[in-house]
Amino acid sequence: MFGLSELAIILIVVIAVLAAKKLPELTRSAGKSARILKAEARAMKDEERTPADERRAPRVIQGETVKPGDTGTGTSRG
Repeated sequence: MFGLSELAIILIVVIAVLAAKKLPELTRSAGKSARILKAEARAMKDEERTPADERRAPRVIQGETVKPGDTGTGTSRG
């Protein structure tokens, strides 16, 4: 009979044959994900190294305050 290592090799070959069309797309996606993760980790390290007084304040976006139950259309019902 087959051992565990032979079954693993057969399984890898079957997956490679069946997924041959999607394999380039999957590897490309994995590469993009790895680059994004690496960039985010680098940004977090840089942020930790930057003194608190040199950090930029969060950007504030001006808007309106909407009260609960207000439709936000600007017209009153009643």
